[in-house]
Amino acid sequence: MEELGYVLLLAQGDALAAVIGLALIVLAIAGIWRTFEKAGQPGWAAIIPIYNLIVLLQVARKPIWWILLFLVPIVNLIVSILVPMEVARRFGKGTGFGLGLAFLGFIFFPILGFGDAQYQAAPPSNAEVFD
Repeated sequence: MEELGYVLLLAQGDALAAVIGLALIVLAIAGIWRTFEKAGQPGWAAIIPIYNLIVLLQVARKPIWWILLFLVPIVNLIVSILVPMEVARRFGKGTGFGLGLAFLGFIFFPILGFGDAQYQAAPPSNAEVFD
């Protein structure tokens, strides 16, 4: 009987973890959706695999052929950092925010999407970023 209680307790913990995980996924998708819309791109692209990378490259103003770099081991890690950093730059944010987008996107994309940052097609000069 005691074993059944332990199993039920584990099942409740798993359910809670699943709900929290699902909430973080929904929050991240909503943030990316809003970020795309702010950049003049279709928000629904956030939920389409591969196409969302193409749109992200467009937001970052990187060439579409960079999508191939995501397929190259090791190089994809570098590109996965450079692209969010450029997205942050296009929104007038600094390097730290770009690293946040790269490593903690589920937190930083909602901040970017629902915050007051405005998309700038031309990147700001370095002097503007550090002010």
